[in-house]
Amino acid sequence: MSDTTQELVLAADGRPLKQSLRRALMRQKIRALMLIAPLLLFVVVTFIVPILSMLFRSVENDIVPDTIPGVVTELAEWDGSVGAPPSEQVFRYLYLDLFKASEAKQHTRLGTRLNYEKTGLSSLLRTTGRSLDDVGEEWQDPLEDIDANFKDGAFWYQMMSGTDGEDLLEERRDLWAAMVGESMAGDVGFVPSEQVAQMLPWTTRAYTDFAIWTAIEDEDSVAEEDPWEAVYGALGMDLTNPETVSAIQSYTGPGADALKAAAANVGQLPQTGFREAFAAENEDWLSPDVWATIKLYSSSMTSGYFLNAVDMQLTPDGIEQKPENQQIYTQLFMRTLVMALIITASCVVLGYPVAWLLANLPMRTASILMILVLLPFWTSLLVRTSAWKVLLQQQGVINEILVWLGFVNDADRLILMNNATGTIIAMTHILLPFMILPLYSVMKTIQPSYLRAAKSLGATNWTAFWRVYFPQSVPGIGAGSILVFILAIGYYITPEIVGGTSGVFISNRIAYHISSSLNWGLAAALGSILLVVVLGLYWCYDKIVGIDNVKLGG
Repeated sequence: MSDTTQELVLAADGRPLKQSLRRALMRQKIRALMLIAPLLLFVVVTFIVPILSMLFRSVENDIVPDTIPGVVTELAEWDGSVGAPPSEQVFRYLYLDLFKASEAKQHTRLGTRLNYEKTGLSSLLRTTGRSLDDVGEEWQDPLEDIDANFKDGAFWYQMMSGTDGEDLLEERRDLWAAMVGESMAGDVGFVPSEQVAQMLPWTTRAYTDFAIWTAIEDEDSVAEEDPWEAVYGALGMDLTNPETVSAIQSYTGPGADALKAAAANVGQLPQTGFREAFAAENEDWLSPDVWATIKLYSSSMTSGYFLNAVDMQLTPDGIEQKPENQQIYTQLFMRTLVMALIITASCVVLGYPVAWLLANLPMRTASILMILVLLPFWTSLLVRTSAWKVLLQQQGVINEILVWLGFVNDADRLILMNNATGTIIAMTHILLPFMILPLYSVMKTIQPSYLRAAKSLGATNWTAFWRVYFPQSVPGIGAGSILVFILAIGYYITPEIVGGTSGVFISNRIAYHISSSLNWGLAAALGSILLVVVLGLYWCYDKIVGIDNVKLGG
């Protein structure tokens, strides 16, 4: 029936037939979608979203720019090739940013992140964070001696409060939210004065940060709390600016007398800058390498995790190979793939005759033997692996039997554990059922009459098996091999227990970074590379063998 005829013919509801057919087909598709929607949602939530999250974490680097945003912005202008530390301005931002981070207990996260790239930065940031109060007191004590009003939290609140500072308040609130990962929403009970902000920019930013944290996190009244030591340090920064001192002379607002007294007695304040203050705490702050690392990893996205995952590193001079004694991940990837292939081949060699026997025995006998094949699934993986540890150790059951039989001298017991041999033996046993079951399901579909026909035409038993039976069992070998190989490269419990140092897989390193070193970015990069390798091998298998030739029976 042509489209024109469908347009002319009307359905029972009076609509054109073509339109009615389209609506009926749409309803069928919607019903089908509703049936699979729960499963689709489950797959998306439990599979797709975690994978995408892992891929994102492997390049995400928000900790540095969110924790020390002022430093990151100012450091962009620093030229690390001159071999000198950055300017005083950068150290001022470092003091205020790091003081905030230490109050929120975020400076340790920053140190941990940077320590992945340069050893020692974690302890540098942790120890410096504990001494920032002392640095601020170097300015606090002289200011309080100049005018006692600086000791009073209510005086500070009156001096810093005003109007037209809502934009600055929200800007500082957003910076807090980015650092701590929370909205920081709520009434602060304080609005900075625009006039004071223009005259004392460092002080206003520091006091606003103090007010937000005090009101939102500490749930205290800003007007009743004494400001942080960082606020005094910020006022010291402002008083080093001649324009600020000049503006204070004509200022008549709240706190004018105290500010004028401070401006008139600048000589009583510390004459050293914040660069010298940080250097006094730890000389490493004057090391260009420290600042080069901070600048290099100040972007919100980084390729550093992926480079580390392939034994390379990002340096100020570009991408470089890691020193030979630090190259471990490429070797681990190769070991994982090679051992997974050996385990897969071992399972094929051991599983094929067992599956053939199960497929050709009487059903009653085969069912009993199948129970023995499935029996390991009823035992904990940890228990099975621990049992192999008992069997394989030098004083274990296998060595004792070999010594008793005279095959091995007591002084030359076999080393079967804490190496690749132990991993291969234990994992072959654990994964063998996953090879036997696909092979058995395929072999059960092979008709015995094919072999009888081949023999009746003069073929020997071997020829009949190799030319007739084996080709029909290849799909089972393919299915079992894919299943065992993919399971093998992802195992970490068995290699961890019996593998020692030479028998562990890349998955053991991923587990280490997730649970011990907490370097989730590197773990995500390693996992992403492993995922790409598996997909690549799957694609190659499809091109060489053909995934259509893989089946589980039928």
